[in-house]
Amino acid sequence: MRLGRRLLPTLALVLIAVVGATILLLPQTRWLSTGREVVASTLYYQNWYLAFNSRDYTAASSVNSPLQHVWSMAVQGQFFVITLFAALGIGVLLKCGGRILTPVLARPVVVQVVAAAAILAVAAMSFYWATMRMSVNQSFNYYDTIARVWEPLTGGLLAVVAPTIASFWVRSLLAITGLGLILTSGWWIDGLTSYPGPWALVPVAATVALIVAGSPPASVSTTPPLVNRLLATGVPVWLGAIAYALYLWHWPVLIFYLSWRKINAVSVVDGLIVLGTSIALAWLTCRVVEVPLRARPSAPRSALARPETGPQERSGHTAAAQTRVTVGLLVVGVLLSGVGIKVWERHVAAIRVDTTNLDPRIYPGARALLTGAPVATVDPVPSPLEVVKDLPVTSFEGYISGFDDSTVRVGTYGDRTATHTIALAGGSHAEFWITALDALGKQNNFKVKTYLKMGCPLSTDPMPTQRGVPYPGCADWVREAMNQILADRPDAVFTNTTRPRDDAPGDWVPPTYLPIFAQFASAGIPVLGMRDTVWPHNAAGLIDTPSCLADGGNAETCGTPRQSALSPTNPTLDIMGTDSTIAPLDLSEGFCDEDLCPAVIGNIVVYHDVHHLSATFVRSLAPELWRQMTTALPWLAQ
Repeated sequence: MRLGRRLLPTLALVLIAVVGATILLLPQTRWLSTGREVVASTLYYQNWYLAFNSRDYTAASSVNSPLQHVWSMAVQGQFFVITLFAALGIGVLLKCGGRILTPVLARPVVVQVVAAAAILAVAAMSFYWATMRMSVNQSFNYYDTIARVWEPLTGGLLAVVAPTIASFWVRSLLAITGLGLILTSGWWIDGLTSYPGPWALVPVAATVALIVAGSPPASVSTTPPLVNRLLATGVPVWLGAIAYALYLWHWPVLIFYLSWRKINAVSVVDGLIVLGTSIALAWLTCRVVEVPLRARPSAPRSALARPETGPQERSGHTAAAQTRVTVGLLVVGVLLSGVGIKVWERHVAAIRVDTTNLDPRIYPGARALLTGAPVATVDPVPSPLEVVKDLPVTSFEGYISGFDDSTVRVGTYGDRTATHTIALAGGSHAEFWITALDALGKQNNFKVKTYLKMGCPLSTDPMPTQRGVPYPGCADWVREAMNQILADRPDAVFTNTTRPRDDAPGDWVPPTYLPIFAQFASAGIPVLGMRDTVWPHNAAGLIDTPSCLADGGNAETCGTPRQSALSPTNPTLDIMGTDSTIAPLDLSEGFCDEDLCPAVIGNIVVYHDVHHLSATFVRSLAPELWRQMTTALPWLAQ
């Protein structure tokens, strides 16, 4: 109960504030993900929510989440619950075997050794797990409770076996070293990519050193080290008193400040504003919420015993009334926030996108760039909130394998009775072309069979990665998919031949794609090689087009400079001399002009997330795609 009174009211207040600030300052495209994180934070599973969404294409970036920092609170809460049940279990065992074990366990030294050994064993296993998983999936590992539990267990081990050092100079050295590492480690350790592996030992060991330095043996009367004396002065103690509230407030204040200013980084002045605001909110929260609710209410006094009420008792009644009001407001705020989140979730779930019958004279899409079609002055479609659901049909019907799914899921589209077949194969950047290929197949009598997996282009890379995370399942899936495609012997394969460079402007043909094309050439299967589309970005990083537009951006401000995204010519042309079976397809003129790749073209929103074309825009590219396909493979038009 005491822990609950200490933690929950302040957390509830911050979450209520986050809900309100989200409505006021964030685009509607981010309301759903933030609302789900509010629920996850309330129920102390925010770390797992972030872990399982760390490579979800449809999830908002957790880096920009106003509640990203609550993951550590969730880990602590889970740790407390696990510790409680472990203690209860040990208590039951001791009670059952009490007669045998009591004489032995009555010795404090035995209890201390057993407790220390148990904590050390669990901490060691957790640390091993954290270190081993760094090379497997670091982004997931960062939020994993199992990989993090060794950190609080280190504090538990220190409590059981607290080293006592009498030497003033040794303790002074520990204090200086510990404080120095704590203050500087953020500059020379990239915690986002290095934790919770071995580098996390630095801040943990530094904290232990600082605690040990301030804990001399009880039998030794000595002056604490200077560092500990400074930390025991007024300002550090005051900051310590508001530390929990400051921790909860600082990150939402930063994220909402960045959103309000429409900037991606803070200057020194901005940083001081964020810090000052966070400290002020933390102090106010501590004074109005934490301290009153943490105090135990005094026992009620009998009216017969004290018929008259004095000033002190009236003050007590006033404080109790204020406490009840505070609790009531927090409860109402939590309930309203929860209801609001559920209402919005149902609203978003009910959204349907149907743009198959758009008037091409009003919504020309890619034809505005390809043929110079006139563009009327109307709001673009789909709306930013709708376009996030403007996905290819294969995503809705389950014909694309997920990240953890090794099954080759073959779907059939176009004219299912046709004799000619085109295999659409690769990752999600191959998938979104199904919208055009399905329609063209039905119109021109060819079948389309899909072999798709998220984040997995056709490549012979033995160690593929996805967002920097090892992705061994992709290599396994490609081998299975290639075997199945070659066995099915389609008349042609449609796949990507290029992708953006990771560390330089422009695009290229990765060398690991070439052996794939060689396998198709050996089998006599031509390849319709699609040049990959632009991945929206600017100098500040990736652009989430729906959120950018919802936040007041437009086609230009949410667009991408062409020269940073595309090479001067299609890189596929460079491999034509070595592989005559590749027919290059390049629709870049349909989504870029000479200088810019806009976010809206011909009154149609181009992307449904950070780098996937919307189904509506792909549909507008279909006529030009058909022209290029029939030029490459004339038999398609027969």
